[in-house]
Amino acid sequence: MLITERGTEGRDKTSRYDLLAVACGALLVVAAALQGRSLTDAGVNIDLGFPPLLADWLPHVGPGTPLAIAVAGVVVTLGPGWAERLSWRPLLGAAFAGSVLWTFSLALIDGWQRGVTGRLTSSDEYLHDVPSVTDVARMLRVFSDHILTKAVDPAQSWFWTTHVGAHPPGAFLIFVVLDRIGLGGGAPASLFVILVGSSACVAVAVALRALGGEKLARAALPFGVLVPAAIWVGVSADGMFAAVLAWSVALLAVATSGTGARAAWSALLAGVLYGVSIYLSYGMALGALLPLAVLLVTRCWRRVPYLVVGTLLVVAAFTAAGFWWFSGYADLRIIYRASIAASRPYRYFVWADFAAAIFPAGPAIVAGLRRCAALAVGPGRVPTVLALSAAALLAMLLADLSGMSKAEVERIWLPFVMWLVPLAALLPYRRRWLVAQAVFALAVNHLLLTVW
Repeated sequence: MLITERGTEGRDKTSRYDLLAVACGALLVVAAALQGRSLTDAGVNIDLGFPPLLADWLPHVGPGTPLAIAVAGVVVTLGPGWAERLSWRPLLGAAFAGSVLWTFSLALIDGWQRGVTGRLTSSDEYLHDVPSVTDVARMLRVFSDHILTKAVDPAQSWFWTTHVGAHPPGAFLIFVVLDRIGLGGGAPASLFVILVGSSACVAVAVALRALGGEKLARAALPFGVLVPAAIWVGVSADGMFAAVLAWSVALLAVATSGTGARAAWSALLAGVLYGVSIYLSYGMALGALLPLAVLLVTRCWRRVPYLVVGTLLVVAAFTAAGFWWFSGYADLRIIYRASIAASRPYRYFVWADFAAAIFPAGPAIVAGLRRCAALAVGPGRVPTVLALSAAALLAMLLADLSGMSKAEVERIWLPFVMWLVPLAALLPYRRRWLVAQAVFALAVNHLLLTVW
């Protein structure tokens, strides 16, 4: 059940436990910061300017500051009311517009060049290697030949830059195509990522509604707009990855709740998008837990063949083009062990990663997680659709335990953090928690200079 804005919230006696959960989250962050600083002082190279984040302490304001404050004010003031009253499609349109403005304004706090156009053009980023591609078919055919760096293969004459080589070729292919159609350069690429990534909150709402949780979806939408994760959606390609996975899950949810040819096509397209997602990032293999959660909730197994066929179409296309996913992943593990990850201690990051994940989640999601846990062990009933949040948490846990997510999870885990947003809908006093989310995001973005 949901706690409403009126009536029951006045009688709620457990809000102090929500605040206690947030305080515990803050203590985890402080502990991670202190331990990270201690490791750095001891000569351990964890390569984090502001542990547990890849960021630097740099208080600043920028042209996005007044816009971000204005967007936050509008969402906090009008968002909950609109979420209750607007018809569904106009509500989704308003949420998408608000999410784009919020993400773009946060990026602009760092300035147009530093915060937007320059984000994807550094020597480690995708756009650095776009000019080297003269033949797209050949690029895919020889992609695996240039993943390993000189650190692990001295015979390499050249190799892909960090983000290109550390991912399957799907994301790089997108930026190459953008360049080919006249949208090359940092500004178009960054704006494309912001537009796509900002749609993730809409996809989450579509999925929840399709699974019978419209009330939860409506209550969660303002939190999806003001989620602090928007700091990293604008601009890192992981924000785009989050949206692709989210729409795959949303289409599958629509397919399982529908009938006929339309539902079958939705399941097929869900599979295609999931297939695309695993060629954007190797970590999206864990994203399979989300469509699995949809199938477990709905028990609509008749959509599985369409989902599988859609996924296999993408796998077949990339394999025919010359890229074998498992070979690329094996090479990734080799370069990961030879990278900065080798000096990042597992015993620290296995818990500090979750401190870092608090930053894109924000205090409301931490409190919502406590509410969900209390319902699970108490007499209350946990909304069935929150199985998606549970699947996202499990994916984060598995990624963490694997040792392949040591640091930088504030962006790497964006595809999973977005599915934790519905937990905030369990809270009373939702406008106050929206304020907390907005203030937290604004503080982080103004006090820290994030790399992504």
